[in-house]
Amino acid sequence: MRHVIALDVGGTGMKAALAGPGGELLHQARRATGRDRGPDAVVEGILDFAAELRALGVDRFGEPARAAGVAVPGIVDEEHGTAVYAANLGWRDVPLRALLAERLGSVPVALGHDVRTGGLAEGRIGAGKGADRFLFVPLGTGIAGAIGIDGRVESGAHGFAGEIGHVVVRPGGLPCPCGQRGCLERFASASAVSQAWAEACGDPDADAADCAKAVDSGDPRARAVWQDAVDALADGLVTALTLLDPRVLIIGGGLAEAGETLFSPLRDAVRRRVTFQKLPRIVPAALGDTAGCLGAGLLAWDLLGTDPHGPGPHGAGPDGTTPTTTTPPEVTT
Repeated sequence: MRHVIALDVGGTGMKAALAGPGGELLHQARRATGRDRGPDAVVEGILDFAAELRALGVDRFGEPARAAGVAVPGIVDEEHGTAVYAANLGWRDVPLRALLAERLGSVPVALGHDVRTGGLAEGRIGAGKGADRFLFVPLGTGIAGAIGIDGRVESGAHGFAGEIGHVVVRPGGLPCPCGQRGCLERFASASAVSQAWAEACGDPDADAADCAKAVDSGDPRARAVWQDAVDALADGLVTALTLLDPRVLIIGGGLAEAGETLFSPLRDAVRRRVTFQKLPRIVPAALGDTAGCLGAGLLAWDLLGTDPHGPGPHGAGPDGTTPTTTTPPEVTT
């Protein structure tokens, strides 16, 4: 069976899959990234994991993977296949595409930024399926973004496109590690809400999920913290939609797990702020933590010119139907 290797490398863990020609995940596996052993060990772990997946594909499906896609955090030079910098992994200028191609027997390899890769999957087969323009914004430890245009994700001239978390929404506000003050992610990320709620309630262990529960129970302190975050997020999103005019805004990450506790006030806040702009649909992400693997698989199929969810942004295959992505029960650790 024709298949590709898909790898999603995170700060603490790696998710991997063999993806079939219909986009289905034929095999899934997870393991620790091992960043405590240093950047060289992390790279070697990625190469070993990919080689194991190649061998498994040969054994199970009678042929090696046709291509591989890998998503990594940090600054990524997708054109040259270089993992430029990742603070949480400690690496700089790693020629990851070339190293993987060599380890896998010179098969084509695509390297992508983790958020843009997850956004690619959300846009083609997830919450943005069918939309010609979308913006994917995951609200996690920080806030990033992926700009979707006609079935692809824009990386920008220097690989920084979509960094909405560093749009200044509160000039002169809290300092950000990027060097600016008042960045969106200092007010509306899951970590920012956790910090604000811990200070408001006096419990240093309280987090954003606890704040959402307190909002639902009617706690006025929680509602104030939550509304501050929603207002900042709405300010950042309206700036983005003014520039990009997306048809769909896809919100993911840990904060989005609050469901309508987030989405109801957020839709209202964005609606109050738009004037001439067209209001996009604001929807939760659909693929969860499989988005990175699914997107890496799409990158690999794109290299072969046989994207199972294409052509174009609508997710339809050559016969006009939309493949169904399945998740098999076999998950190894």
